[in-house]
Amino acid sequence: MESTEAAGRIACFTPLRLFLCGDVVTGRGIDQVLPHPLNPRLYEPYLSDARAYVDLAENANGPIPRPVGFDYIWGEALPELRRAEVDLSIVNLETAITTAETHWPGKEIHYRMHPRNMDCLLVAGINGCALANNHVLDWGYEGLSETLRTLDAAGVMHAGAGTDAKDAAAPAILNVPGKCRVLLFSFGSTTSGIPRQWRATSVCPGVNLLDDLSEATASRIAKGMRQFQRPGDLLVASIHWGGNWGYDIPLEQIAFAHRLIEEGVSIVHGHSSHHVKAIEVFKGRLILYGCGDFLTDYEGISDYEMFRGDLALMYLVELDSRSSQLLSAQLVPMQMRRFRLEHVSIADGRLLCDLLNSLGAPFGTTARRGEDNSLSLEWIP
Repeated sequence: MESTEAAGRIACFTPLRLFLCGDVVTGRGIDQVLPHPLNPRLYEPYLSDARAYVDLAENANGPIPRPVGFDYIWGEALPELRRAEVDLSIVNLETAITTAETHWPGKEIHYRMHPRNMDCLLVAGINGCALANNHVLDWGYEGLSETLRTLDAAGVMHAGAGTDAKDAAAPAILNVPGKCRVLLFSFGSTTSGIPRQWRATSVCPGVNLLDDLSEATASRIAKGMRQFQRPGDLLVASIHWGGNWGYDIPLEQIAFAHRLIEEGVSIVHGHSSHHVKAIEVFKGRLILYGCGDFLTDYEGISDYEMFRGDLALMYLVELDSRSSQLLSAQLVPMQMRRFRLEHVSIADGRLLCDLLNSLGAPFGTTARRGEDNSLSLEWIP
Protein backbone atom coordinates (compact mmCIF):
# COMPACT_ATOMS: atom_id res chain seq x y z
CA MET A 1 0.00 0.00 0.00
CA GLU A 2 2.78 2.41 0.88
CA SER A 3 4.53 1.86 -2.45
CA THR A 4 1.29 2.61 -4.35
CA GLU A 5 0.80 5.85 -2.43
CA ALA A 6 4.43 6.82 -3.04
CA ALA A 7 4.04 6.16 -6.76
CA GLY A 8 0.94 8.36 -6.79
CA ARG A 9 2.83 11.18 -5.10
CA ILE A 10 5.69 10.90 -7.63
CA ALA A 11 3.25 10.93 -10.54
CA CYS A 12 1.63 14.07 -9.20
CA PHE A 13 4.99 15.82 -9.35
CA THR A 14 5.69 15.13 -13.02
CA PRO A 15 5.95 18.18 -15.30
CA LEU A 16 2.73 19.73 -16.56
CA ARG A 17 2.67 20.71 -20.24
CA LEU A 18 0.34 23.46 -21.43
CA PHE A 19 -0.48 25.08 -24.75
CA LEU A 20 -1.48 28.72 -24.40
CA CYS A 21 -2.26 31.28 -27.06
CA GLY A 22 -3.98 34.59 -27.48
CA ASP A 23 -7.20 35.47 -29.26
CA VAL A 24 -9.00 32.72 -31.15
CA VAL A 25 -11.60 34.41 -33.34
CA THR A 26 -13.41 31.72 -35.32
CA GLY A 27 -16.37 33.94 -36.16
CA ARG A 28 -17.22 36.23 -39.06
CA GLY A 29 -14.93 35.48 -42.03
CA ILE A 30 -13.62 32.18 -40.65
CA ASP A 31 -17.16 31.00 -39.91
CA GLN A 32 -18.00 31.64 -43.56
CA VAL A 33 -15.45 29.11 -44.85
CA LEU A 34 -16.31 26.40 -42.30
CA PRO A 35 -18.92 23.75 -43.15
CA HIS A 36 -21.88 25.53 -41.52
CA PRO A 37 -21.71 29.29 -42.17
CA LEU A 38 -24.16 31.67 -40.56
CA ASN A 39 -26.12 34.45 -42.19
CA PRO A 40 -23.22 36.71 -43.31
CA ARG A 41 -25.04 39.96 -42.50
CA LEU A 42 -22.80 42.36 -40.53
CA TYR A 43 -23.54 45.61 -38.72
CA GLU A 44 -20.14 47.27 -39.12
CA PRO A 45 -19.42 50.82 -40.27
CA TYR A 46 -17.55 49.74 -43.42
CA LEU A 47 -18.58 46.17 -44.30
CA SER A 48 -22.03 44.59 -44.23
CA ASP A 49 -21.18 41.03 -45.31
CA ALA A 50 -18.82 38.61 -43.52
CA ARG A 51 -17.81 37.13 -46.87
CA ALA A 52 -16.00 40.38 -47.61
CA TYR A 53 -13.33 39.29 -45.08
CA VAL A 54 -12.83 36.09 -47.07
CA ASP A 55 -12.41 38.20 -50.20
CA LEU A 56 -9.78 40.36 -48.50
CA ALA A 57 -7.79 37.31 -47.44
CA GLU A 58 -8.01 35.77 -50.90
CA ASN A 59 -6.92 39.01 -52.55
CA ALA A 60 -3.86 39.05 -50.27
CA ASN A 61 -2.72 35.43 -50.43
CA GLY A 62 -4.79 33.36 -52.84
CA PRO A 63 -7.96 31.27 -52.95
CA ILE A 64 -9.45 29.59 -49.88
CA PRO A 65 -11.35 26.34 -50.53
CA ARG A 66 -14.95 26.32 -49.33
CA PRO A 67 -16.01 24.64 -47.23
CA VAL A 68 -12.80 23.77 -45.42
CA GLY A 69 -12.49 20.92 -42.96
CA PHE A 70 -12.64 21.71 -39.26
CA ASP A 71 -8.89 21.09 -38.95
CA TYR A 72 -7.99 23.38 -41.84
CA ILE A 73 -7.68 26.62 -39.87
CA TRP A 74 -5.16 25.12 -37.42
CA GLY A 75 -2.91 24.01 -40.27
CA GLU A 76 0.66 23.38 -39.21
CA ALA A 77 -0.11 24.12 -35.56
CA LEU A 78 -1.76 20.70 -35.16
CA PRO A 79 1.44 18.65 -35.74
CA GLU A 80 3.23 20.98 -33.31
CA LEU A 81 0.60 20.27 -30.65
CA ARG A 82 0.91 16.54 -31.21
CA ARG A 83 4.70 16.67 -30.95
CA ALA A 84 4.53 18.71 -27.74
CA GLU A 85 2.22 16.15 -26.10
CA VAL A 86 0.53 18.86 -24.07
CA ASP A 87 -1.70 18.00 -21.13
CA LEU A 88 -4.01 20.98 -21.61
CA SER A 89 -4.77 23.58 -24.28
CA ILE A 90 -6.12 26.96 -23.15
CA VAL A 91 -7.26 29.81 -25.41
CA ASN A 92 -9.02 33.13 -25.23
CA LEU A 93 -12.16 32.43 -27.26
CA GLU A 94 -13.17 35.79 -28.66
CA THR A 95 -16.38 35.02 -30.45
CA ALA A 96 -19.97 34.13 -29.63
CA ILE A 97 -21.13 30.67 -30.73
CA THR A 98 -24.72 31.34 -31.66
CA THR A 99 -27.40 31.66 -34.30
CA ALA A 100 -28.87 34.71 -32.53
CA GLU A 101 -29.67 37.53 -34.94
CA THR A 102 -29.86 40.47 -32.52
CA HIS A 103 -26.48 42.15 -32.17
CA TRP A 104 -25.41 44.32 -29.24
CA PRO A 105 -26.31 47.91 -30.16
CA GLY A 106 -23.62 50.57 -30.22
CA LYS A 107 -20.74 48.15 -30.87
CA GLU A 108 -18.95 48.37 -34.21
CA ILE A 109 -17.72 44.76 -34.43
CA HIS A 110 -19.76 41.61 -33.76
CA TYR A 111 -18.25 38.12 -33.94
CA ARG A 112 -20.24 34.90 -34.05
CA MET A 113 -19.73 31.31 -35.20
CA HIS A 114 -22.40 28.74 -35.97
CA PRO A 115 -22.76 26.19 -33.13
CA ARG A 116 -22.45 23.40 -35.72
CA ASN A 117 -18.90 24.64 -36.39
CA MET A 118 -17.93 23.85 -32.79
CA ASP A 119 -15.81 20.93 -34.04
CA CYS A 120 -13.17 23.44 -35.18
CA LEU A 121 -12.26 23.81 -31.49
CA LEU A 122 -12.60 20.13 -30.66
CA VAL A 123 -10.28 19.02 -33.45
CA ALA A 124 -7.47 21.00 -31.82
CA GLY A 125 -8.15 19.48 -28.40
CA ILE A 126 -9.06 22.76 -26.73
CA ASN A 127 -9.77 22.03 -23.06
CA GLY A 128 -10.41 25.47 -21.59
CA CYS A 129 -11.68 28.79 -22.93
CA ALA A 130 -11.36 32.21 -21.32
CA LEU A 131 -14.54 34.16 -22.10
CA ALA A 132 -14.16 37.45 -20.20
CA ASN A 133 -13.47 39.51 -23.30
CA ASN A 134 -15.04 42.22 -25.42
CA HIS A 135 -16.81 39.97 -27.95
CA VAL A 136 -18.53 37.17 -26.02
CA LEU A 137 -21.72 39.28 -25.69
CA ASP A 138 -21.65 40.67 -29.24
CA TRP A 139 -24.99 38.94 -29.91
CA GLY A 140 -26.62 39.81 -26.62
CA TYR A 141 -27.69 37.68 -23.70
CA GLU A 142 -29.32 35.15 -26.03
CA GLY A 143 -26.00 34.76 -27.84
CA LEU A 144 -24.11 34.36 -24.56
CA SER A 145 -26.55 31.73 -23.31
CA GLU A 146 -26.21 29.69 -26.51
CA THR A 147 -22.41 30.04 -26.38
CA LEU A 148 -22.32 28.58 -22.87
CA ARG A 149 -24.73 25.76 -23.78
CA THR A 150 -22.70 24.88 -26.87
CA LEU A 151 -19.41 24.71 -24.97
CA ASP A 152 -21.03 22.64 -22.22
CA ALA A 153 -22.55 20.20 -24.70
CA ALA A 154 -19.13 19.76 -26.35
CA GLY A 155 -17.39 19.21 -23.02
CA VAL A 156 -15.16 22.28 -23.36
CA MET A 157 -14.63 23.95 -20.01
CA HIS A 158 -14.94 27.72 -19.78
CA ALA A 159 -14.59 30.60 -17.34
CA GLY A 160 -15.19 34.33 -17.27
CA ALA A 161 -18.81 34.58 -18.40
CA GLY A 162 -21.96 33.14 -16.96
CA THR A 163 -25.57 33.40 -15.91
CA ASP A 164 -24.67 35.66 -12.98
CA ALA A 165 -21.64 37.06 -11.17
CA LYS A 166 -21.01 33.88 -9.19
CA ASP A 167 -21.11 31.75 -12.32
CA ALA A 168 -18.85 34.14 -14.26
CA ALA A 169 -16.27 34.19 -11.46
CA ALA A 170 -16.09 30.40 -11.09
CA PRO A 171 -13.09 28.56 -12.53
CA ALA A 172 -12.95 26.04 -15.30
CA ILE A 173 -11.64 22.97 -13.49
CA LEU A 174 -9.23 21.13 -15.77
CA ASN A 175 -8.16 17.79 -14.37
CA VAL A 176 -4.96 16.17 -15.60
CA PRO A 177 -5.11 12.54 -14.38
CA GLY A 178 -1.99 11.47 -12.55
CA LYS A 179 -0.68 15.03 -12.31
CA CYS A 180 -2.87 17.77 -10.86
CA ARG A 181 -5.84 20.03 -11.44
CA VAL A 182 -5.57 23.39 -13.18
CA LEU A 183 -8.12 26.02 -12.17
CA LEU A 184 -8.61 28.46 -15.03
CA PHE A 185 -10.04 31.85 -14.05
CA SER A 186 -10.93 34.47 -16.63
CA PHE A 187 -11.04 38.21 -15.95
CA GLY A 188 -11.81 41.17 -18.18
CA SER A 189 -10.74 44.80 -17.92
CA THR A 190 -12.53 47.77 -19.42
CA THR A 191 -9.11 48.81 -20.78
CA SER A 192 -9.64 46.13 -23.46
CA GLY A 193 -12.91 47.66 -24.61
CA ILE A 194 -15.35 45.56 -22.60
CA PRO A 195 -18.50 47.65 -22.02
CA ARG A 196 -19.19 48.23 -18.35
CA GLN A 197 -22.79 47.11 -18.85
CA TRP A 198 -21.50 43.63 -19.68
CA ARG A 199 -20.53 43.06 -16.04
CA ALA A 200 -22.28 40.03 -14.59
CA THR A 201 -24.30 40.80 -11.45
CA SER A 202 -26.28 38.80 -8.92
CA VAL A 203 -29.33 39.05 -11.20
CA CYS A 204 -27.87 39.52 -14.68
CA PRO A 205 -25.68 37.41 -16.99
CA GLY A 206 -22.39 38.80 -18.22
CA VAL A 207 -18.63 38.70 -17.87
CA ASN A 208 -16.29 38.62 -14.89
CA LEU A 209 -15.26 42.27 -15.07
CA LEU A 210 -12.48 43.69 -12.88
CA ASP A 211 -13.17 46.86 -10.90
CA ASP A 212 -9.72 48.18 -11.83
CA LEU A 213 -6.11 47.06 -12.10
CA SER A 214 -5.04 48.06 -8.60
CA GLU A 215 -2.96 45.83 -6.37
CA ALA A 216 -5.85 45.76 -3.91
CA THR A 217 -8.09 44.27 -6.59
CA ALA A 218 -5.37 41.76 -7.47
CA SER A 219 -5.19 40.66 -3.84
CA ARG A 220 -8.98 40.42 -3.61
CA ILE A 221 -9.40 38.25 -6.69
CA ALA A 222 -6.43 36.05 -5.72
CA LYS A 223 -8.13 35.40 -2.39
CA GLY A 224 -11.27 34.47 -4.29
CA MET A 225 -9.29 32.10 -6.50
CA ARG A 226 -7.71 30.36 -3.53
CA GLN A 227 -11.17 29.58 -2.12
CA PHE A 228 -11.63 27.06 -4.94
CA GLN A 229 -8.15 25.60 -4.53
CA ARG A 230 -7.37 22.16 -3.17
CA PRO A 231 -3.84 21.08 -2.22
CA GLY A 232 -1.85 20.57 -5.41
CA ASP A 233 -4.11 22.71 -7.64
CA LEU A 234 -2.48 25.23 -9.98
CA LEU A 235 -4.15 28.60 -10.57
CA VAL A 236 -4.17 30.30 -13.98
CA ALA A 237 -5.39 33.90 -14.27
CA SER A 238 -6.36 34.65 -17.87
CA ILE A 239 -6.82 38.42 -18.28
CA HIS A 240 -8.17 40.40 -21.23
CA TRP A 241 -6.60 43.81 -20.75
CA GLY A 242 -5.11 46.78 -22.58
CA GLY A 243 -5.47 48.14 -26.09
CA ASN A 244 -5.04 46.41 -29.42
CA TRP A 245 -1.80 48.08 -30.53
CA GLY A 246 1.44 49.15 -28.90
CA TYR A 247 4.23 47.43 -27.00
CA ASP A 248 4.07 49.56 -23.87
CA ILE A 249 3.01 47.73 -20.73
CA PRO A 250 1.44 50.05 -18.13
CA LEU A 251 3.01 49.93 -14.70
CA GLU A 252 -0.36 49.03 -13.20
CA GLN A 253 -0.46 45.84 -15.29
CA ILE A 254 3.01 44.87 -14.10
CA ALA A 255 2.13 45.52 -10.45
CA PHE A 256 -1.17 43.66 -10.88
CA ALA A 257 0.53 40.60 -12.37
CA HIS A 258 3.25 40.62 -9.73
CA ARG A 259 0.71 40.72 -6.92
CA LEU A 260 -1.19 37.79 -8.41
CA ILE A 261 2.02 35.73 -8.52
CA GLU A 262 2.87 36.72 -4.96
CA GLU A 263 -0.61 35.62 -3.89
CA GLY A 264 -0.21 32.13 -5.34
CA VAL A 265 -1.21 32.33 -9.01
CA SER A 266 0.84 29.97 -11.22
CA ILE A 267 0.50 31.73 -14.61
CA VAL A 268 -0.77 35.13 -15.71
CA HIS A 269 -2.12 34.67 -19.24
CA GLY A 270 -2.63 38.14 -20.71
CA HIS A 271 -4.28 38.95 -24.03
CA SER A 272 -6.10 41.64 -26.04
CA SER A 273 -3.20 43.07 -28.03
CA HIS A 274 -3.26 42.09 -31.70
CA HIS A 275 0.47 41.35 -31.57
CA VAL A 276 2.85 39.66 -29.16
CA LYS A 277 4.15 41.61 -26.17
CA ALA A 278 6.81 41.08 -23.51
CA ILE A 279 7.21 37.95 -21.42
CA GLU A 280 8.35 37.95 -17.80
CA VAL A 281 9.32 35.19 -15.39
CA PHE A 282 8.60 36.64 -11.95
CA LYS A 283 9.67 34.62 -8.90
CA GLY A 284 9.97 31.63 -11.22
CA ARG A 285 6.44 31.93 -12.60
CA LEU A 286 5.30 32.90 -16.07
CA ILE A 287 3.65 36.20 -17.01
CA LEU A 288 2.49 36.67 -20.60
CA TYR A 289 1.56 40.35 -20.89
CA GLY A 290 0.07 39.99 -24.36
CA CYS A 291 -0.10 36.78 -26.37
CA GLY A 292 -1.29 38.45 -29.57
CA ASP A 293 -3.89 37.16 -32.00
CA PHE A 294 -3.78 33.51 -32.98
CA LEU A 295 -6.72 32.69 -35.26
CA THR A 296 -8.43 35.66 -36.92
CA ASP A 297 -9.93 36.85 -40.20
CA TYR A 298 -7.82 40.04 -40.31
CA GLU A 299 -5.73 38.82 -43.23
CA GLY A 300 -5.56 41.37 -46.02
CA ILE A 301 -6.59 44.32 -43.86
CA SER A 302 -4.13 47.20 -44.33
CA ASP A 303 -3.50 48.87 -41.01
CA TYR A 304 -0.80 48.87 -38.31
CA GLU A 305 1.54 46.72 -40.47
CA MET A 306 4.52 47.82 -38.38
CA PHE A 307 3.28 45.64 -35.50
CA ARG A 308 3.07 42.48 -37.66
CA GLY A 309 -0.19 41.32 -36.18
CA ASP A 310 -0.19 38.53 -38.76
CA LEU A 311 2.57 36.76 -36.79
CA ALA A 312 1.43 34.57 -33.92
CA LEU A 313 3.05 32.43 -31.24
CA MET A 314 2.20 29.04 -29.83
CA TYR A 315 3.24 29.11 -26.16
CA LEU A 316 4.24 25.55 -25.22
CA VAL A 317 4.92 25.73 -21.50
CA GLU A 318 6.25 23.18 -19.05
CA LEU A 319 5.73 23.68 -15.31
CA ASP A 320 6.75 21.89 -12.16
CA SER A 321 3.32 20.77 -10.97
CA ARG A 322 4.45 20.89 -7.34
CA SER A 323 5.76 24.45 -7.23
CA SER A 324 4.30 26.11 -10.37
CA GLN A 325 7.85 27.06 -11.30
CA LEU A 326 8.44 27.47 -15.01
CA LEU A 327 10.69 24.71 -16.35
CA SER A 328 10.71 25.63 -20.03
CA ALA A 329 8.80 27.55 -22.67
CA GLN A 330 8.97 26.87 -26.39
CA LEU A 331 7.51 29.56 -28.62
CA VAL A 332 6.53 28.38 -32.10
CA PRO A 333 6.00 31.22 -34.60
CA MET A 334 2.97 30.96 -36.88
CA GLN A 335 1.32 33.10 -39.54
CA MET A 336 -2.24 33.15 -40.89
CA ARG A 337 -2.33 32.70 -44.67
CA ARG A 338 -5.58 31.90 -46.44
CA PHE A 339 -7.17 31.49 -42.98
CA ARG A 340 -4.71 28.71 -42.12
CA LEU A 341 -1.80 28.70 -39.67
CA GLU A 342 1.57 28.11 -41.30
CA HIS A 343 5.16 28.15 -40.11
CA VAL A 344 6.82 31.51 -40.67
CA SER A 345 9.79 32.26 -42.89
CA ILE A 346 13.31 32.33 -41.46
CA ALA A 347 13.27 36.13 -41.78
CA ASP A 348 10.04 36.43 -39.79
CA GLY A 349 11.36 33.97 -37.21
CA ARG A 350 14.38 36.21 -36.72
CA LEU A 351 12.10 39.25 -36.54
CA LEU A 352 10.04 37.70 -33.73
CA CYS A 353 13.18 36.59 -31.90
CA ASP A 354 14.67 40.07 -32.07
CA LEU A 355 11.36 41.60 -31.00
CA LEU A 356 11.03 39.35 -27.94
CA ASN A 357 14.62 40.09 -26.96
CA SER A 358 14.00 43.82 -27.20
CA LEU A 359 10.70 43.68 -25.30
CA GLY A 360 12.03 41.23 -22.73
CA ALA A 361 15.19 43.15 -21.87
CA PRO A 362 13.57 45.16 -19.02
CA PHE A 363 12.21 41.88 -17.60
CA GLY A 364 15.38 39.80 -17.94
CA THR A 365 13.96 37.44 -20.59
CA THR A 366 15.46 36.52 -23.94
CA ALA A 367 14.55 34.24 -26.84
CA ARG A 368 16.93 31.88 -28.58
CA ARG A 369 16.07 30.77 -32.11
CA GLY A 370 16.71 27.15 -33.02
CA GLU A 371 17.53 25.56 -36.34
CA ASP A 372 13.85 24.72 -36.82
CA ASN A 373 12.93 28.42 -36.38
CA SER A 374 11.26 27.76 -33.01
CA LEU A 375 12.14 30.00 -30.07
CA SER A 376 13.21 28.98 -26.57
CA LEU A 377 12.57 31.35 -23.70
CA GLU A 378 15.49 32.05 -21.39
CA TRP A 379 15.42 34.02 -18.18
CA ILE A 380 17.49 35.03 -15.21
CA PRO A 381 16.51 32.86 -12.23
